[in-house]
Amino acid sequence: MGESLLKQGHALAVLERQRGVIEDGAAVEPFERRLAATGIGELRATGIDVFQINVGRLCNQTCRHCHVDAGPDRTEIMTRQTMELCLAALRQIDASIVDITGGAPELNSDFRWLVEQVRSLGRHVIDRCNLTVLVLPGYDDLPEFLAAHRVEITASLPYYLEQQTDAQRGEHVFERSIRALQRLNEIGYGRGDGLMLNLVYNPVGAFLPPRQAAIEADYKRELARRHGIVFDRLYTITNMPINRFLDYLLTSGNYDAYMRKLAGAFNVEAAASVMCRTTLSVGWDGTLYDCDFNQMLDLRVGDGLPRHIRDFDAALLARRTICTGKHCYGCTAGAGSSCTGATK
Repeated sequence: MGESLLKQGHALAVLERQRGVIEDGAAVEPFERRLAATGIGELRATGIDVFQINVGRLCNQTCRHCHVDAGPDRTEIMTRQTMELCLAALRQIDASIVDITGGAPELNSDFRWLVEQVRSLGRHVIDRCNLTVLVLPGYDDLPEFLAAHRVEITASLPYYLEQQTDAQRGEHVFERSIRALQRLNEIGYGRGDGLMLNLVYNPVGAFLPPRQAAIEADYKRELARRHGIVFDRLYTITNMPINRFLDYLLTSGNYDAYMRKLAGAFNVEAAASVMCRTTLSVGWDGTLYDCDFNQMLDLRVGDGLPRHIRDFDAALLARRTICTGKHCYGCTAGAGSSCTGATK
């Protein structure tokens, strides 16, 4: 019990440090002030179209850019009891998409059960997959399971070349990812027949993603030419100054410059289209957040709102005011960034 409390105390201290660094450590104006200057004012939700569930931070990889700080040593895992509360909430709303993420969500022992339950409610499921989990011993039947339930796969692949991918995600990750993609293609994913396969690009460094359509064309050409791989869409996602990527920015001396770059690329159209306006994020322990990024900073939904899934109130949460901070510049820079890539 004492060790558990010490770990909790350490985790809270890390979160407080992160929030302090992000809000006070860069010479950029507060995000809320920038919104006010554009006439948007405070951000408000317009509904809950996407119900995002983080089923735990356990992962078989330790990626350098990971804003979740996921890895093999993480013990935060959503229980089936909390999943049942999520399903009860889902029955109260019309959200058409349930976005299951982690960590590697498939490592949660109740992942398959959750997928089956959500599909029985007639909702579309997205699995945020790291690809290499699909070639782990004991998980090699996952592609068939996902296909049988028509699960959309959105998978991280930092680049179409081995060196850049392994530099960000670890040795041999590229080779295992290619094997997983080839297996998914074999059973019908990415071939235009309804089994959706999307890839995700994150920059390997302190810079913004390139234009999404251009790099998607590069990925499709090179993966097909080199490995015979096809897929549906490529999403570009800006690296957020949170957890491991924040540590990289600080230790490399790039933090202030990166924050100025994000703020300097602020796009009012992207700000109006941020994903938090139509998404509700549920943490592994059932705590409610406006988005996955706020979740990693423990910035819970605002005062006066239900803050745990057990107290879910659809009417209040669907029109809530969004909690924002300087990290939100990451979603509003350039073409914008969301869980489905560029917003503009």
